[in-house]
Amino acid sequence: MSNAYVDIETLKFLLFDVHTIKEVLSQERFSEYDEDAVEMFIDSTKDYADRELYPFFKEMDENPAHFKDGEIVVHPQVRKYMADAGEMGFLSATFDYDIGGLQMPSMAANASLFIQEAANNHLPGYAGLTFGAAELVVHFGNEELNKTYVPNMLSGQWGGTMCLTEPQAGSSLSDIVTSAKPDGDAYKIHGQKIFISAGDYQGVENIVHLVLARIEGAPAGTKGISLFVVPKNRPNTEGSLVSNDVTTVADFQKMGQKGYCTTHLFFGDKEDCTGWLVGEANMGLKYMFLMMNGARIGVGRGAAAIATGAYHASLQYANERPQGRELQSSGKKDATQEQTLIINHPDVRRMLLLQKVVCEGALSLIFLASKYYDLSITASSDEEKAKNKLLLEILTPVVKTYPSEMGITSVNNGVQVLGGYGFCSDYILQQYLRDIRISAIYEGTTGIQSQDLLGRKVTMENGKALQLLSKEIQQTIQAAATHESLLPYAKKLGTKLELTQEVLQSLMVYAAKGDYQRFLADATPFMEFFSTIVIAWQWLSIGVKAQETLLLGSKPHSTEFFESKLHAMKFYYRYELPKTTGLSEILMDAQALTLNTDKKIFA
Repeated sequence: MSNAYVDIETLKFLLFDVHTIKEVLSQERFSEYDEDAVEMFIDSTKDYADRELYPFFKEMDENPAHFKDGEIVVHPQVRKYMADAGEMGFLSATFDYDIGGLQMPSMAANASLFIQEAANNHLPGYAGLTFGAAELVVHFGNEELNKTYVPNMLSGQWGGTMCLTEPQAGSSLSDIVTSAKPDGDAYKIHGQKIFISAGDYQGVENIVHLVLARIEGAPAGTKGISLFVVPKNRPNTEGSLVSNDVTTVADFQKMGQKGYCTTHLFFGDKEDCTGWLVGEANMGLKYMFLMMNGARIGVGRGAAAIATGAYHASLQYANERPQGRELQSSGKKDATQEQTLIINHPDVRRMLLLQKVVCEGALSLIFLASKYYDLSITASSDEEKAKNKLLLEILTPVVKTYPSEMGITSVNNGVQVLGGYGFCSDYILQQYLRDIRISAIYEGTTGIQSQDLLGRKVTMENGKALQLLSKEIQQTIQAAATHESLLPYAKKLGTKLELTQEVLQSLMVYAAKGDYQRFLADATPFMEFFSTIVIAWQWLSIGVKAQETLLLGSKPHSTEFFESKLHAMKFYYRYELPKTTGLSEILMDAQALTLNTDKKIFA
């Protein structure tokens, strides 16, 4: 397998030039970092991924994690990766110095994680869940919980998970029934959780579960859910570990990400499972969702990374595979000519360009959301913090969904580039397609993200987040309009902003009437419509920076590099952005064809 799974030159261009990480590094929290330090971190990540991640990618698919004799057997590389993740700072990157973290911007951390996930999307999830669980303890746990669990998690000695889903509840967290019974200064936990990523595996000494449960007598619904630290093995008074009655019942064998285990856990089978309350009672769901922005950005980042790996694999194939001949001016083929490489065929180039614009547009959006996150906690004024928080809020469902849904489309096109070979297990494209499919389900399905976008984020604070986002887009349009070559694209994006207002005015009629079922019935088509416009904004931003740099003459990249970005931008505006016209017709059509009625529609 070649190591061509990511384009570091493009990643650095987006991070340093388009989204100016320097602006974030100027904040006091990140004063010990400069662009050189971030670049060194990125380069060391790539070197590590080349050695320890990418070579095991196919092997982990062929030797899946599996349940045997009461535990989950995983690839031996999981143990090494978790130890390395602690040593190299992958686990502690964004945590404060005083708890052993590197206090690094999330922009830089996400760049590193993107490289790791592009190399091997099966391994980084183990560290990602540990990071998320530790983050919850740090933010909301008491001093004792922090002292007991966080250092071992950030070192990679202990793993971590977040346990939400139950068999009878699925995505409806208000219906969870896992119980917590007061027991001195702790609680006895009883219940089961399913689809728990990295829920149990060989390679770490202990696993710290962050569990949503209902204290006896708590209110019904989401208002009665609390959050608990429930370790697989609990520390005793001597400091050693004893079993905490957390049983791995089974694992889930999946179509993709086979090296990343998914488990079914039972808590308290012997009535001896102890959990410790995190923060206040009945605040568990609020705590969990305060951390969800990062988790959802992480899913989008992972999907974009998988799609990127697939793009480079299909691009390499297209550059090596001879087949057919190019058409002559007569419209015929000359059978006496040598076969041409398939990258010379227009339809193959179309599919490769689609992959390119999806992958690079998605990565651009991930860096932008990371920047908004960093500034929401470090900006010099409360006003700037609030502004960046609102921008992050409205973009988060898009960052999760666009790379996931369009990433699937992108990888599917990669399979098509390979033709019949793309369907064969000897070639890696089929694995990428299987691996990416879960992304549209992780951390809230596309339907849930779409309802969040239209039902909450667009309307929050009387539309203030949307207004702020529109201003950001308008600034890019104005910058593009100063370049004659970009003016047509600036105008197209401006027209699509006007169309967005028209679509929302049409939909808000239902919300004003209190008909929320109809208002949200087409939330998913709205997500596709809105996301396509947001990515058009990203490509115009990329185009502006590429054009400006070409005009300046002094540049770190080749002229061909910037011209390729402008070409990709033009492709996006010709082949992708026009799709919003058809979507707007769907969204503004008065017919309600998906609402439940008395009519028998399905045979």
